[in-house]
Amino acid sequence: MLFTLTSILTLAAFAADWIHFRRQRRRGTPARRAFILWAVATDLLPLVSILVGAVSRDNDTPLMHFYMWLFWAWILTVTPRLLYYVFHFLGLRRSGLVAAALLTLFLLWGTTLGRTRIRVNRVEIRSDRIPEAFDGFRFVQFSDAHVGALVRPSRELTRLSDTINALRPDAVFFTGDLVNIRSSELNERTMTLLQRIAGPVWSVTGNHDVGTYIRDSIRYPASVEARKVVERQRAMGWCVLEDTTVYLRRGADSISLTGVSFDPALRERRHDRHLPADNLPASYAGVPASLYNITLVHVPQLWEAVTALGYGDLTLSGHVHSMQFKIRPWGRGWSPAVWIYDHWSGRYDEGRHTLYVNDGTGYVAYPMRLGAWPEVTLFTLKRCE
Repeated sequence: MLFTLTSILTLAAFAADWIHFRRQRRRGTPARRAFILWAVATDLLPLVSILVGAVSRDNDTPLMHFYMWLFWAWILTVTPRLLYYVFHFLGLRRSGLVAAALLTLFLLWGTTLGRTRIRVNRVEIRSDRIPEAFDGFRFVQFSDAHVGALVRPSRELTRLSDTINALRPDAVFFTGDLVNIRSSELNERTMTLLQRIAGPVWSVTGNHDVGTYIRDSIRYPASVEARKVVERQRAMGWCVLEDTTVYLRRGADSISLTGVSFDPALRERRHDRHLPADNLPASYAGVPASLYNITLVHVPQLWEAVTALGYGDLTLSGHVHSMQFKIRPWGRGWSPAVWIYDHWSGRYDEGRHTLYVNDGTGYVAYPMRLGAWPEVTLFTLKRCE
């Protein structure tokens, strides 16, 4: 989807530049020629990314940062120019300059505070299935950290752990995509920073955790990388749930907590509206349906399959990030993610079942968050009769 949008915008930029310069061709000043060269150079940035990718054997962290900042430079230079052309075509040149300047400032905001300032959302879940001992149970969900893509890992992960710890939750649930490409992103420094999160922490793997995006699969086999990601989480003291269920107990009462791993076979279908769930029943084997169940699953497209089995009173997911762009004039707001996903951000209720899609704290593709701010969610369970 991102590649398609980029391709469309790239073609639109070339076309808009050509039309604009054709209309202005009588102005053959040095400044105009310099502007033409600058416009063409910035239009070609996606092609540079493609060429670099074609000659690269691997996609290690420095190269992914190069791609990320190249895409950022393209967004920052091309989109304000396209907006200016629209106003200029309507004869509103000065208004176009103002609009382009405001858009540039907004993009810079998204690269700085918008990318790093964590928003805490508070959600109350009411159900008569919640046991009495779990009335008032508080837990945090965070998701999609993508630690290998972080611009300033020490600062950003410290802010994340401080935010979570300040909420003093009874438990912490992480819903996948801890790394961006490979296990080496979970180095000693990163693991130490993540260990600052006061436990207990339960987690599941996401599509970025299972090694399927590594280009040099000979040196770094996906299955080996996936296992290392799990092992390093466990070394941090996290409990990684791999298609299994555990029981959380308070007093004489229990609830079930199920974790569903991302299936590497779904890599090419990870953005499909509906996904197969052939292995899902094994995650709930022997789990009493009478117990209140919380399910952690990275991709929200499996929600219907979870509820069809009679579980997932509360399902927690991530994956979408709202594509790191959200317009918030009302409620959930709007994001290009609606073109791909049925459930893409926030809370969804269907009968006794609730799905919550966390917008995540990290970022991929470009180092910006525009409206889809980094999110930590604090849930409180409330028993109702």
